[in-house]
Amino acid sequence: MPSEVRHLVDRGQAYPLVRLSGVLDDATGDQVRSVLLDVLAAQPEAVVVDVGGLSLAAVDAAGVLRDVLADTRDWPGSRLVLCGTPEASACRSTGWPVRPDTPAAFAALGAPSPPGRRVGADLAPAVGAARRAREVITEACARWDRPDVVGNASIVATEMVNNVVAHAGTSMCLMLALHDDTVSVAVRDFSAAPPRFSGPVAPTSYGGRGLLLVDAVAARWGHLPLTDGKVVWAQLSGDPGPA
Repeated sequence: MPSEVRHLVDRGQAYPLVRLSGVLDDATGDQVRSVLLDVLAAQPEAVVVDVGGLSLAAVDAAGVLRDVLADTRDWPGSRLVLCGTPEASACRSTGWPVRPDTPAAFAALGAPSPPGRRVGADLAPAVGAARRAREVITEACARWDRPDVVGNASIVATEMVNNVVAHAGTSMCLMLALHDDTVSVAVRDFSAAPPRFSGPVAPTSYGGRGLLLVDAVAARWGHLPLTDGKVVWAQLSGDPGPA
C-alpha cells in the first residue's frame, strides 16, 4: 500500500502552523517539501511544523526537512521550529530547533514583530508593474526610516518585475521585509523557469545585464523553486554612498 502524508495549514495562529501526519519516506518527501516551501514562499516571520502525527519510514527520511532548512536559510528569513512527539526527537539531526509541543514552540518564538515590517503587493504582468513596485518600496522604506536602501531595492525590484513581464508573463507578488539591519526584496511568479545568471557580459553585448545589476547591489540573492512557480529574492544592506 503506498505511503501517504496529510497536511493542515493553520494560519490563524501568531505564525503559520503546519501539521503533518502519515508516513514520511522517499515517496512522500517531495510532497512535504512542496507544502513547506509553499508556506514559506509567503514570507512569514516564522513557521511551526508539528510532526507529532508523522512517522519516519527510515532515519534518513527526515533529510527532506534538512534540505528545506538549507534551501531557505538565507531567504525568506523565517524562523523554523519543529514540535510534536515522538518523531520530533528523531528530527534533531536536521538542524531544526525542536520543542515538545505547539505551545512550547510558539512560546520559544515569542510575540511577532510589530505590524508593518512586511509589505506585499500583487502586480499584473503589464507595463507599469515595475513603476508600481518602486512606489511600494519608496513608501515602505520611508516608514522604516531606511532611505539608504531605496535606490538599490528599486533596482532589484525593477529587474525582477521586468523579467516576469518579459519572460514569465504571469501574475506576481512583490514582497518586502525589514530585518534587523537588512531589507529583503522578493518577487513570486508562476513560471518554473529559473533565473539565469552567467556573470559579466561583454561591453558590446545587447541586454543580459538584469541579474548582473541584482548581483552587484545585493548582499546576496537567489531563488526558491516552488511547485507552481518560484520566488526570486535578494537581501540588501544600507548604501552609505550617494545614489
